[in-house]
Amino acid sequence: MQVTKAMKMVSAARLRRAQDRILAARPFAVTTGRVLASLAARANPELHPLLVQREVRKAELVLVTSDRGLCGSFNANAIKAATVFLGQHRPGALNVMTIGRRGRDFVRRRHLTITAEWLDIFRNLDFSIAKTISDDLIARYVGGEIDAVYVAYNEFKSVVSQRPVVEQILPIPRAELMAAGEGEDYIYEPPAEALFEEILPAYVRVQVWRALLESAAAEHAARMTAMDSATKNAKELTEALTLHMNRVRQASITTAIIEVVSGAAALE
Repeated sequence: MQVTKAMKMVSAARLRRAQDRILAARPFAVTTGRVLASLAARANPELHPLLVQREVRKAELVLVTSDRGLCGSFNANAIKAATVFLGQHRPGALNVMTIGRRGRDFVRRRHLTITAEWLDIFRNLDFSIAKTISDDLIARYVGGEIDAVYVAYNEFKSVVSQRPVVEQILPIPRAELMAAGEGEDYIYEPPAEALFEEILPAYVRVQVWRALLESAAAEHAARMTAMDSATKNAKELTEALTLHMNRVRQASITTAIIEVVSGAAALE
């Protein structure tokens, strides 16, 4: 009970910081998406390879889990969402990049192709990690090694609620961008076509960064909730065992008294 209580307190402290980071990152990610949507709606998508839709012969799934357990159904939910997604693709058509030991172990048991493993990054999560992951995905997508990239992670909703999602990050969905880009127009300097070279890679990096922040906050929330339940269960078990111990001791004392009284009565 002391161990689970300590783990709950540690997760609660880390959750506060992780929650502040994701709440700060969301507006930037949304605004970046809106700017990109406006650009994509007014420029030819064929001008940049990250917008080009092509036949998906080889896709890649980025599976984000934790490195440790004791966090309730956090990892199970992400793995379940990934399993459903894997079942929708033919064998061999999907590679997996794993972030976290739990996801790595799951993929190894399934004997799937692992393109990269990222472990212990949540101890000191930094944007440079998301940039490195994103740049690797972008380079392989532009080079034609993969035709689509998806990310599976737990989205942080609240302390008691995390939602597993699978989102496409490459190619950037054109239909959503066109729909979102309707409305006001802007005057660009330099031209919109030139901005694609900077905006599109930045957008992918922000989406990966957001997924990592969401997962980190969701993990701490799930662990805090799980350890709170474990602490309560341990307390209830302690009380039940204490009651049982008192009853056993009382029964032994009563038996001893009866034996003494019976012996004294026999001597009389």
